[in-house]
Amino acid sequence: MPKATMVTMIEPQAGLKSPNGSPANSHTHLHDLLTESPNDASQGFDTKSALEIARIINHEDSKVAAAVKKALPEIALVIDSVARSLREGGRLIYIGAGSSGRIASLDACECPPYFSTTPQTVQYIMAGGPKALASPVEVNEDSEELGQRDIARRRPTRKDMVIGLSSSGRTPYVVAAVAYARARGAKTACITCNSNTPLASAADIAIVAEVGPEVISGSTRMKAATAQKMITNMITTGAMTRLGYVYENLMVNVHMQNSKLVERGIGILIRACGIDRERAVDVIKSAGRSVPVALVMLKANVDKPEAVRRLTKSGGNVRLAIEDTVMDF
Repeated sequence: MPKATMVTMIEPQAGLKSPNGSPANSHTHLHDLLTESPNDASQGFDTKSALEIARIINHEDSKVAAAVKKALPEIALVIDSVARSLREGGRLIYIGAGSSGRIASLDACECPPYFSTTPQTVQYIMAGGPKALASPVEVNEDSEELGQRDIARRRPTRKDMVIGLSSSGRTPYVVAAVAYARARGAKTACITCNSNTPLASAADIAIVAEVGPEVISGSTRMKAATAQKMITNMITTGAMTRLGYVYENLMVNVHMQNSKLVERGIGILIRACGIDRERAVDVIKSAGRSVPVALVMLKANVDKPEAVRRLTKSGGNVRLAIEDTVMDF
C-alpha cells in the first residue's frame, strides 16, 4: 500500500504535483480566486433598498444552474462511481470545512430518511468536528495534519468514494484528506468553484462550477454553496437511483418511521400500481412495512418471500427485482 504524502498549499515553492507529476496551479493568493473577486453587479450594495438587494442576489443566483450545467459530465462520472462503491459495500465519505462542510453534512444526513441508507453508508467529516456545524472553528481548515488524521480514522479503502468540498479549492484540511484517501486506494472526487486548484489536482475527478464573484466578495455561503448543494443533491439522488432505490420517479426506498412517511409509502403504491388506498395499506402491512417489498409483490404478483428473494438477488434494485434480473454496471 503506498504511503500518503503530505501536501502543502501555503507556499508556491512547495511544489504540489498533479496526478501526472506536473506542478499544479495552486492559486496561492486568496485574492486571485474568482470566488474572492469583487462583483461589479453589487457595487454600492450597502446603499440599496431591500428590494434592490433581493433583485441583485436573485440575478446572481440565476447564474448558478448554468455553471453547474458545464460540470454535468464530471458529475455523471461521480454518480456512477458512488453507485459502484455502495453496491460493492463501500461508503461515500464527504469531507469539507466551513460552509462547504455544512453542505456535505446536510446531504449525508438526508440520505437515511429518503433512501433508507445507514449513517455508515453515507458519511461526512467536518473540519472542527460536529460542533463546527453550529459554531465556527475555521482554524482547523488550515491544518493538513488534522485533515489526514480525520480521514485516516475512517480507514478509507478501494471500495470507498471520498469527495472533498471546498469553494476555493485550496483548503489545506480538505486537500490533504483527499490526497490521503487517494493514496490509500479510495476513488476520490472534489467539488469546487475555482479552476486549476490544488484540490482538483489531488482528486481523481474534479467537479468545477465557476459561479463567479459573490454579491458580497468572498461570501461563498451564497452562490458557491448553492452550487455545491445542487451538485451533492445530484450525486446522491443519481447514485441511489442507479442502485434502484427509485422506481420511475418515486422514492420507493423511503423509511416509514413517522406518519408523513407512512402516507408517502401508501401514496407510492397507489400511484405505481393503480390500486386503492385500502389495498395499498393491506399490502404494506403484509410486506412488513417495506415499500420495495410491497411494490415487487404487486408488480410481479408474488408473495413476500419471493419479493424478498428477488430484492436480495438484485441488490435492492426494485425494477430489476420486479423483472427478476441482475444489475450490470
